[in-house]
Amino acid sequence: LHLSAVKLAELHSDLKIQEKDELSWKKLKAEGLDEDGEKEAKLRRNLNVIMTKYGMNGKKDSQLDDTNYIEDGTESDTLDDPRLEKLWSKAKTSGKFSDEELDKLWREFKHHKEKIREYNILLETVSRTEDIHKNVINPSEENLVKEEILHNKHRELKDKLRSINQGFERLRKVSHQGYDTTSEFEEPRVIDLWDMAKSANFTEKELESFREELKHFEAKIEKHHHYQKQLEISHQKLKHVEGTGDKDHLNRNKEKYAMLEEKTKELGYKVKKHLQDLSSRISQGLQHNEL
Repeated sequence: LHLSAVKLAELHSDLKIQEKDELSWKKLKAEGLDEDGEKEAKLRRNLNVIMTKYGMNGKKDSQLDDTNYIEDGTESDTLDDPRLEKLWSKAKTSGKFSDEELDKLWREFKHHKEKIREYNILLETVSRTEDIHKNVINPSEENLVKEEILHNKHRELKDKLRSINQGFERLRKVSHQGYDTTSEFEEPRVIDLWDMAKSANFTEKELESFREELKHFEAKIEKHHHYQKQLEISHQKLKHVEGTGDKDHLNRNKEKYAMLEEKTKELGYKVKKHLQDLSSRISQGLQHNEL
């Protein structure tokens, strides 16, 4: 796969969550609690996202490649969207951003690109399901259930599209004006969650509680970013030491690398699981708004 140390750790975290979700689904299925197959379909979609994200779906150029921007100040990935490319180019040449802010903004652009990729995968899944549904001649109770599944998928598409539109408007604003020093959150995923939470059916007390939880979540993400950078540095040192022939030095670097790799995997899993839980709560609030 030619993945970097950081991407391998992220892949491990994603697969660990997928495995846990599949085990939970098997228990539900054994108890007859997924009769409509919606949870199974969602698991398949999630796996499809993982396969695409890490270039394991057999398609060329489908992988969300790493960027070397953090390490050497140059981005090695494209954003696959002329509007995003134009905004990024404008931001880089505007002189409004420090190197650290450009690093942060690049992560926002990459996050937005991934959201679009996930939306397109879901859209393709819904389109296939609709085609199958249209070819059914005789309506039945089973087809009514499938109509409900399609309704839920369209609602999920709507939520994702809302998030994409909000995210693009934020990128457009930041690229033109620079970062707002009074901004409450900095991490792209947290900003998305907060914007959506404000649109959900939360009381003021619930929203304030959610705000505090997002602050803790952002601190967890920052800690994960720190270990990702340390892991990448350790990986580069390990490759260098391997060429020196110094076994003692090599063993020490291997031990440090293994420790950082395990910590990065652990934090990555916790971050993604927490994100999953927070997103689910907001989704429930948004659905309640539509009732």
